Amino acid sequence: MDSAPKPTKVLVVEDEESFLEALRIGLGREGFAIDVARDGVEALARFDAGDPDIVLLDVMLPRISGIDVCREIRRKSDVPIIMVSAKGEEIDAVVGLEVGADDYVTKPYRFRELVARMRSVLRRSAADETVSEPGAGSGELSAPIEVGDVRIDPGRHEVVVRGMPVDMPLKEFDLLVALTTNAGRVLTRDQLIDKVWGHDYVGDTKTLDVHIKRLRNKVEVDPSTPVLIVTIRGLGYKFSD
Repeated sequence: MDSAPKPTKVLVVEDEESFLEALRIGLGREGFAIDVARDGVEALARFDAGDPDIVLLDVMLPRISGIDVCREIRRKSDVPIIMVSAKGEEIDAVVGLEVGADDYVTKPYRFRELVARMRSVLRRSAADETVSEPGAGSGELSAPIEVGDVRIDPGRHEVVVRGMPVDMPLKEFDLLVALTTNAGRVLTRDQLIDKVWGHDYVGDTKTLDVHIKRLRNKVEVDPSTPVLIVTIRGLGYKFSD
């Protein structure tokens, strides 16, 4: 007889008791197994001890900030992280994206939207883990891509810019592949989000903009004056051929 599937483990890092109690009840009803940390130090300890499937991480925390917690987790794990910020701290959530968070929500949030975003990043994470082995898949996707000084080997997940290897997380890599395989063409924001995050993505376009910024920092000679990844105002982005 098959055993029942294990519940998805979520580490909730939150120091406001009102939000914490609502999350305990709501996420429990949704079938999540919940662990709780109330400050940044406890968050890192519970992350190491509990091996969660997803982290719901408040930006403003005692002892260690959510940004620093996110940065530390990213040094050792690709577990999905959703940052939570108060309305006036939205910029901090964007910084969280820059240090490796997958998405963010702003308080006060709708619980149904929060759960939708959690399930969305979990699906994307599961899809990332089933990426084909190097060299597998279609010849088009496995063949190296070379545009100007940028060379990408999708099969090996390698990027070389002006002769130097560049480390690139999966979402940045997928975004660069989408742009370079369509070099010279404008891709709308919606097209890029569909290609990289999937049709079920429920966040906003700030996630895309942050990833574009991170890509520019890695491929442009002068990221403040981009000439490779160009913004086409009102439409989207283009990789110059």
